[in-house]
Amino acid sequence: MASPPPFALPPNLVPDEANPSWMSKGDNAWQLTAATLVGLQSVPGLIILYGGAVKKKWAVNSAFMALYAFACVLVCWVCWGYRLSFGDELIPVWGKINVALSQHYLLEKGFAGKFPNATMVFFQFVFAAITLILIAGAVLGRMNFYAWMLFVPLWLTFSYTVGAYTIWSLNGWLAVKGMIDYSGGYVIHLSSGVAGFTAAYWVGPRLAKDRERFPPNNILLMLAGAGLLWMGWTGFNGGDPYAANIDASLAVLNTHVCAATSLLTWLILDVLVFGKASVIGAVQGMITGLVCITPAAGVVHGWAAIIMGICSGSIPWFTMMVVHKKSELLQKVDDTMAVFHTHAVAGSLGGLLTGLFADPKLCNLFYAKYGQYVGLFYGFHMKDYSNGFRQVGLQLLGMVFVIVFNIISTSIICLLVRFVVPLRMTEEDMEVGDEAAHGEEAYAIWGQGERSENSRFSTYNDMETGASKSKDHVEMTSTTSY
Repeated sequence: MASPPPFALPPNLVPDEANPSWMSKGDNAWQLTAATLVGLQSVPGLIILYGGAVKKKWAVNSAFMALYAFACVLVCWVCWGYRLSFGDELIPVWGKINVALSQHYLLEKGFAGKFPNATMVFFQFVFAAITLILIAGAVLGRMNFYAWMLFVPLWLTFSYTVGAYTIWSLNGWLAVKGMIDYSGGYVIHLSSGVAGFTAAYWVGPRLAKDRERFPPNNILLMLAGAGLLWMGWTGFNGGDPYAANIDASLAVLNTHVCAATSLLTWLILDVLVFGKASVIGAVQGMITGLVCITPAAGVVHGWAAIIMGICSGSIPWFTMMVVHKKSELLQKVDDTMAVFHTHAVAGSLGGLLTGLFADPKLCNLFYAKYGQYVGLFYGFHMKDYSNGFRQVGLQLLGMVFVIVFNIISTSIICLLVRFVVPLRMTEEDMEVGDEAAHGEEAYAIWGQGERSENSRFSTYNDMETGASKSKDHVEMTSTTSY
């Protein structure tokens, strides 16, 4: 048996047609894993979080809005969304429209990382999808599902792609200037919080009795969704170095440290002020911590993650529990899942704190550009004051851009959709909920297995005789207590 030539690579590392020399199997495997973790945050994570956190009569509709958005975004993403977000430059805030479907394109090396475009397209898709699903949280319990079907592709095309290209694309206006958004504090969370709040304004509020009392129909189910959201953030922030490297490890640890600190901070404030340890409050604190660390995860130290967790557990708590009750505008707009506070406020806070705490050495690990990204505190330490203040200024500029653009784009999209179908369900349908919207109920089995007979939209069939009871007998408004 012939011996292998000297210095030969192990068989699993020898390049071939399916494993080109530029591809790292480890990085590619991690990137696909990270993308799947992010996907699980939406399907089933936010599906069951929304389904459990709303009134029983809205469980199906809320979950289905998330499921529809996930599927719709994927088709739009590969047909035009990805290349608008990460393709060749058309203008400094938008790419040229093109598809991401051809074998030739998908198997080429991605714009970053040591893996093919196919991996990058999938990874970026799950971020786009969760952004739309977060927006849904602001309009649960009254938005017309057919209006939502139109809103999703329009907002993805004319709002999300602009933010993604401007901040994340290598040629984007704010990316070139040096703004830091490690994993979507602005592109995903600030934009979804502002867009959700804006859409909620145009759609209008829930029924008065639903606004007054909107208890979760299943808190344990909600907690299961929240748990998937938390654990899925390992891929959310850990995947953004586009490599299985030390920066990914730091990002993952910082993410969970900040989330845990924020949860505990929110919980302590609830206990001190209200005298109750609220499960829903703890989930809100967890989410604000995850959102706050996202723009900074791999470019700050662990001590900064602790400070950011304290801030994200207290400042959004204050805006939600104190400012919200005193603000006429915040009271007027019915933001069902409080995405304005948990995503817009926490995302803005994270972006600003990134401008303070970003370490130039860690930024070099992520951006491979030493000296361009300098947090203000490090600018003072290094006596590089101009770059420190410049970084804070860029973070503020990015915040203003995302807020203003999303208010305008979301308003225009809502007005356009309103010309085609009503944005809002009728008062009668909102009284009924899921069965009016979809002809289905979340919990159809009662007692010892008998089916509820008070449905407004279906007839009851006698299973023994095969006879059908009169439609008039069963077509009545549901009297179930929500």
